[in-house]
Amino acid sequence: MQAKVLVADPISQEGVQILQTQVEVDVRHGLSAEQLLACIAEYDALVVRSETRVSARVLAAGKRLKVVARAGVGVDNIDVEAATRLGIVVVNAPTGNTVAAAEHTIALMMALARNVPQAHASLRSGEWQRSRFMGVELKGKVLGIIGLGKVGAEVAKRAQGLEMETIAMDPYLSPERAAALRVKSVDLETLLKTADFITVHVPLTKATGGLIGARELAMVKAGVRILNVARGGVVDEAALLAALEAGRVAGAAVDVFAAEPLAPDSPLLRNERVVVTPHLGASTVEAQRRVAMDVAEQVLDVLHGRPAKYAVNAPVLPLEQQEALAPYLVVADRLGRFYTQVTDGAIDVVEITYAGAIAEMDTTAVRAALLRGLLEPICDQAVNLINAGVIAASRGIRVVEHRELPDETYGNLVTVRIGESSLAGAFMHGQPHIVSLDGVPVDLEPRGHLLVARCLDRPGLLGRIGAVLGEAGVNISSALFSRPGADGRSVAVLSLDEPPAGAVMERIGRVDGVDRARLAHF
Repeated sequence: MQAKVLVADPISQEGVQILQTQVEVDVRHGLSAEQLLACIAEYDALVVRSETRVSARVLAAGKRLKVVARAGVGVDNIDVEAATRLGIVVVNAPTGNTVAAAEHTIALMMALARNVPQAHASLRSGEWQRSRFMGVELKGKVLGIIGLGKVGAEVAKRAQGLEMETIAMDPYLSPERAAALRVKSVDLETLLKTADFITVHVPLTKATGGLIGARELAMVKAGVRILNVARGGVVDEAALLAALEAGRVAGAAVDVFAAEPLAPDSPLLRNERVVVTPHLGASTVEAQRRVAMDVAEQVLDVLHGRPAKYAVNAPVLPLEQQEALAPYLVVADRLGRFYTQVTDGAIDVVEITYAGAIAEMDTTAVRAALLRGLLEPICDQAVNLINAGVIAASRGIRVVEHRELPDETYGNLVTVRIGESSLAGAFMHGQPHIVSLDGVPVDLEPRGHLLVARCLDRPGLLGRIGAVLGEAGVNISSALFSRPGADGRSVAVLSLDEPPAGAVMERIGRVDGVDRARLAHF
């Protein structure tokens, strides 16, 4: 059945056309919350901008949903936490709007410095009041940038072209990055007390809501001008108005608001020192084309089982590490599935040890793959790389990770220990291999139907197990019998053409010398 995609908000036609090349697309704008709830169950993907709210109810009703795409940067209209629990990928287009948002910031800063909107309105009304609209120059002024991500960095470059001094507050800004951007890194208090213009470029989160409030505005340099082209709510609107009225803040330019659309009676509209635009930061033809194409391509990637470039809630392999790490996602998944199927008991703590070059890489996706393998065979809900960690945490499973030097035999090695049991896996000859089972060296390809018996090292034991299978008409395609471990126990692994019935497994478990026999399916 061909996948179906619902485009619930207006996006550039180029994005729609990309989707239509491979999936069925319904373009239905302006759906109410109830209408969306009523129809979402028939779609595999949902594309929105900022108008449509994708609530936990909508996500739960979307029984076929695999991906929700936001044609833009922010995802505050999508319940990402609920999507993660349900294993739904959330993607956005964080780079498509970058230039547009940066240019709009500079446009508003210049309009604010020279009173352009107010002078325009005055002249249109028949007035000629040059002295009333005396402005300030940007050259030599200090621009304080809060959040030096993609947009903040582009704003800094453009401000430097205007011969402004640029300082920034960003807790994740490395000295190397600051030097490369020619920006001085400072703390928030220093920025507030130093800057002539302050612009914010951070997402709206619990930590950034009200980031610029009454306390911060009491610290600012007198005559400062403040811009918000990021997210409504980052700057406290009531506190900003109070600072404007008190004369401490000389002007403000606001493109985003705590409640949108902005109410016609908003005090922001009545203050002549405030320049406002209706959330235009991303509103360029070029930006809308880029974000639509970006999310369309990601939707198709997810629907075809490929990783999305800008997944918000899924572990992503860094491009430079994909070739090295991707095989170990398969290794980790097989280790998890093998453990769950052949070992009994509750899982409290999962210890994962990475050895070799992979130990120096971002192993988030490898960890998720191992948890997926552990949980999927025993879970009554879909488990994938997105929600594996959430499901593990909800079951009280704690993950501890260790990193070691390369393994002498295999180089890269992933070892998982749960209680007294351990498994180790490597990628060899183009396939995942289990190379150790409870400390006993093995060489096992986890595929097909495997009978795993822990047993004493006794002559003829493998033959007695084979006899039981032969009587039941189950063919053995290959067999492995490990050398004894420190406790004198061995592991017999038989690859079978078909899985034996439960009664046959019970008979094998009663064979003299067999401690335990389990089946694993791959």
